[in-house]
Amino acid sequence: MGRRGQGWFLLCLAALSAGALRVGAIPAADEEGNQDESLESKTLSAEDQVKDHSTGTRVVAGQIFLESGKSDSQSENEESFHSQEEEKENSLEELNSLQMSNLLNKDLEEAEIQTPVLTAIGGTADGEPCHFPFLFMEKEYAECTADGREDGRLWCATTYDYKKDQKWGFCESEEQSNKRRQMQEAEDVYQIGMKILNESSKKAQKKVAYQYLLKAADMNHTKAMEKVSYALLFGDYLKQNIQSSKELFEKLTEEGSPKGQMALGFLYASGLGVNSSQAKALVYYTFGALGGNLIAHMILGYRYWAGIGVLQSCESALTHYRLVANHVASDISLTGGTVVQRIRLADEVENPGMASGMLEEDLIQYYQFLAEKGDVQAQVGLGQLHLHGGRGVEQNHQRAFEYFNQAANAGNSHAMAFLGKMYSEGSDVVPQSNETALQYFKKAADMGNPVGQSGLGMAYLYGRGVPVNYELALKYFQKAAEQGWVDGQLQLGSMYYNGIGVKKDYKQALKYFNLASQGGHILAFYNLAQMHATGTGVMRSCHTAVELFKNVCERGRWSERLMTAYNSYKDGDSNSAVVQYLLLAEQGYEVAQSNAAFILDQKEASIVGENETYPRALLHWNRAASQGYTVARIKLGDYHFYGFGTDVDYETAFIHYRLASEQQHSAQAMFNLGYMHEKGLGIKQDIHLAKRFYDMAAEASPDAQVPVFLALCKLGVIYSLQYIREINIREVFSHIDMDQLLGPEWDLYLMTIIALLLGTIIAYRQRQHQAIPRAAGLRPAVPQQEPPPEHQPPQ
Repeated sequence: MGRRGQGWFLLCLAALSAGALRVGAIPAADEEGNQDESLESKTLSAEDQVKDHSTGTRVVAGQIFLESGKSDSQSENEESFHSQEEEKENSLEELNSLQMSNLLNKDLEEAEIQTPVLTAIGGTADGEPCHFPFLFMEKEYAECTADGREDGRLWCATTYDYKKDQKWGFCESEEQSNKRRQMQEAEDVYQIGMKILNESSKKAQKKVAYQYLLKAADMNHTKAMEKVSYALLFGDYLKQNIQSSKELFEKLTEEGSPKGQMALGFLYASGLGVNSSQAKALVYYTFGALGGNLIAHMILGYRYWAGIGVLQSCESALTHYRLVANHVASDISLTGGTVVQRIRLADEVENPGMASGMLEEDLIQYYQFLAEKGDVQAQVGLGQLHLHGGRGVEQNHQRAFEYFNQAANAGNSHAMAFLGKMYSEGSDVVPQSNETALQYFKKAADMGNPVGQSGLGMAYLYGRGVPVNYELALKYFQKAAEQGWVDGQLQLGSMYYNGIGVKKDYKQALKYFNLASQGGHILAFYNLAQMHATGTGVMRSCHTAVELFKNVCERGRWSERLMTAYNSYKDGDSNSAVVQYLLLAEQGYEVAQSNAAFILDQKEASIVGENETYPRALLHWNRAASQGYTVARIKLGDYHFYGFGTDVDYETAFIHYRLASEQQHSAQAMFNLGYMHEKGLGIKQDIHLAKRFYDMAAEASPDAQVPVFLALCKLGVIYSLQYIREINIREVFSHIDMDQLLGPEWDLYLMTIIALLLGTIIAYRQRQHQAIPRAAGLRPAVPQQEPPPEHQPPQ
């Protein structure tokens, strides 16, 4: 490998390394919900990475600590905690960074040397090189221009002064010019569509926007084709058409679009519009990941973790998941990130409205009524709902600000603290202002509010509106952490991890990260994953790191697609819902796997052939069960018991029921095991074990008590009949000793009893004959019938 190849190889390793050297915000997610922009737009350049190393930058959870910004006294205090080994590591890092910088500079020099020179086409200087800059109309041009031409064709001068020498030529052929103008027109149409799409929340307006995008896609605009192809795939504002979306994905793939490659891989993986091929899916996913598509990376991470179509490899899964998690974590603000709505359709059918965690529209209106009447708690609650979004409420910073402002004016410390957070982070509605944020944080902290204390700690940690003071930052974080506030716990863990204001203590860092993760903070999961991946403060565990990184990745903005799919299903569009759930299932979302299997199981998706419904449902029940979902495990048992999508296999069904019983203590699984023991299906018949499993089911769930009672009654009858069938009557009487039981003269007693019974019967028969005397030779008289009522004579 040459020096040029080595340079880019080192850059690839740096991009995949555990050190989260990243700065800057992630671009907003696309409308399709696939936040899969190329990595080049999100990662630091190699020069920036070298700069970060050389200045001693340390990053945890996207928060950057610059040692160069410390005061002398603070630097002296912290230097006492740094060991010689750490200094050696820093020196080694600087050396590696210097080598990378040298290689990169060499690559850039070579690139400059190889830059092609533009040659004039036609004009008065055909074949001569363009001269940059050149002077035209008293203005210098450093590139080709269309100024002075009505046809818009690009041209350049071949000498500095065009007016003096009149030497010029075109920079492009007429064909190239026409193509460029066509693409410019397509770009203009695309921008109009995107403007309407981003500025409107009404469905009708979004449909109009997609008509513009459709027009731009017909003009071969790549981004428009990507938007339209996903809209056709999911049925978003355009009529769902899998075949048309497939053709667009194929066209995008030929052009090298990572989004198109990933989507085509999905079609082959799920068998939509094409014959299913896991090998082709893997190839397209790999190309998409190499092109920087984050969803493709996530899919590959899950496939390597679960061993789907590839050999199971924890380290490969870790590489893909860590890369995606770095970008998700860098997009997380102090509010904790996107709220993921994990609604299981199967659970909702069993308990309507209970499992979804959604707020009914009537309940929201009730809270709004209370807030308008001045109820402070309702104002704070609605403010938080609109700030984070979720539970059926769309994110709306304007309404959140209004509710918090009303509650803060009423003296609520929680509202003051959240206003401080909104001013600290800034948005389109609330301008960023450290001074205003500090005022609200101080008011809330003085009232003992943990959110305000944490915000004040952040201000002192980063010097936002106040001088940097690590001691005060540590003090406020400790106060917030003692009250269980996750942001305080997270930042306290970060200070112990980095040794900021305190001595480095990985055990304490691990403790506070664990506490914050119990509160569901995504950055806590991310930091724990980094520690387990590198073995920092804990024994290295690839499996634990992958599970934690997977949790972080599933909190990316693409998780919003879960709610979109749920709404599609509720609106009766099962085809759109199942496609969306299938894509999320490929990304490893267990709830999407179970929901896709549920829709297929109910045969509600006409997009899938009837013969393929159960086999595909079985596949996704299997994947959901492997991630610990109890209902999916029981479904697997049912499918093998009844032969849905597979052959009838009682032994396999028994294994799945037993796993659900032992691992998840499922009452349904225990009842099924009792039935199989009772009937001897897949296992030797054993009525005693059947009763035991029935009893266990009744203990595990009160809902199982009635069916268990009926099953036990039936079992009792069966047991009695079986006992009677098994005993031998002759053997029973042969073992009875009548002399011992009734005495030596038992035969006389028996004969006497028989004689008495016989005499009684004879006497009874004689009395019967005497009661009905009859004359000999006479027939019994036939009673005269009365005529029908209508023939009776009148009285």
